[in-house]
Amino acid sequence: MDYRTPLKRAQGLGASHHGVGHWWMQRLSAVAMVPLMLWLVIGLATHTGGGYEGTVAWLGNPINTVVLAIAFGVLFYHASLGLQVVLEDYVSHIGTRLALVTAVRFLAALLAVSAIFALLTIALGG
Repeated sequence: MDYRTPLKRAQGLGASHHGVGHWWMQRLSAVAMVPLMLWLVIGLATHTGGGYEGTVAWLGNPINTVVLAIAFGVLFYHASLGLQVVLEDYVSHIGTRLALVTAVRFLAALLAVSAIFALLTIALGG
């Protein structure tokens, strides 16, 4: 006869506290994106009439290049975390879910690297 409570029988069987790190990273990346996106919007708004040459000059500033590269990294990381949550909630087949989450992670990394490469190409005059 088993005298354990249902809670005691369930402990150790699930992913208790497994998603806390994911949740924190999603919140931290969202908080980091607030000043980064404000900086980006203000920077783009102030250089609206400058044309291509003005934009290239703005991106040629090392501070702007570094901050925009960080913004791209945080943006695509945050997006991949959010899409992972959606996939985990709505895709029931575990194999399909794993494949989709992996694809989203690789796509986010590919897009982030592509965006940063394009930024560096423009900023360095290539």
